[in-house]
Amino acid sequence: MAEAPSSSSTASSAAAGSGHLVDAAAPLWNPDEDEILVCRQIRAETADVKTFVFTPREPRRFAYEAGQFITLELEIAGEVINRCYTLSSSPARPHAISITVKRVPGGPVSNWLHDNLQVGSEIKAVGPMGEFTSWRHPAGKYLFLSGGSGITPLMSMARSHFDMGTGADITFVHAARSPLDIIFRRELETMAEVVPAFNFVPVCEAESPGVRWSGYRGRLSLAMLHLIAPDFAEREVFVCGPAPFMAAVRTMLAEAGFDMAHHHEESFDFAALSADEKQEVAAAEAVMEATPPAQNVPVFRVEFTRSRKVIECPADMSVLDASRKAGMRLPSSCSKGLCGTCKSKKISGEVEMHHGGGIRQREIDQGMVLICCSKPLSDLVIER
Repeated sequence: MAEAPSSSSTASSAAAGSGHLVDAAAPLWNPDEDEILVCRQIRAETADVKTFVFTPREPRRFAYEAGQFITLELEIAGEVINRCYTLSSSPARPHAISITVKRVPGGPVSNWLHDNLQVGSEIKAVGPMGEFTSWRHPAGKYLFLSGGSGITPLMSMARSHFDMGTGADITFVHAARSPLDIIFRRELETMAEVVPAFNFVPVCEAESPGVRWSGYRGRLSLAMLHLIAPDFAEREVFVCGPAPFMAAVRTMLAEAGFDMAHHHEESFDFAALSADEKQEVAAAEAVMEATPPAQNVPVFRVEFTRSRKVIECPADMSVLDASRKAGMRLPSSCSKGLCGTCKSKKISGEVEMHHGGGIRQREIDQGMVLICCSKPLSDLVIER
């Protein structure tokens, strides 16, 4: 079978050329032992999207499921920021991983990565983790629906099925602003050429100047979906993209009577954090204000040193929820203790924390906490 071009394959040659030899018997990468990853290659996918390829400092293999994410720890303007990015690489090529990042206007992390990360740069990372993966839902037929930079987990899944020759019947529909904004277009078209069971269908909202487009135009609709994949009711459906895109797909499938037990979506949108924070705060406030406070529950004082804010947090509420109720906008994403985005330094006080893997034991020993899954046991001082 012919091999489609990918960031992973190019990364291997780049790594080898730099003296970083591929070792088939290398041990697995363990971020608890060595959290440093080295950027080996940077590739422009579109005008505002870049792929960054990483390997450990010493030969190591990565073990993960296609569709999972890693959390980067970056120091930007003197502040440590944790941010999640889905892997776009294939786990069938275990010696390198890649993330594909869209530059978000006003986004501190995406702009920093685009403007500052260079080949040879070192970053800290933890993971991979996450449950959004086709490998946990084996099926003979899949429908992948992506919007914008939400293509990355689905690309990882597509690459892994391609690399492993599973023969799965996959229809991959990607919604883009214009033909020039179709991420991974050449590689996906190559997959479709060499694998009869793989069908790639891009949908563009608008034309690109000077580019002829004869494909589907406008926004993805139920009528369009019936034309592209008339058997979609028989497929396992995976969806990732901006929140409005995923909501539109849910509505579309529900209207068609689709069995939503076979619908899977990325439950948090890493790339849109900065744009969605105000909406998240408003939604959280509405829910909390509508919920009557529990009786006889201790309330503790929580001080945030950087913002100089002081809030009250009941013992049965997470620090993140209490801060949102108080109108604060703190970085967060999964709210499940998985991603590490809300990781903060606890200067004093005690919390009860039940996390899902987004923080390491040595970080806990150093006083770090995930405020999304931490409830106060005393007054707290948090470095935020």
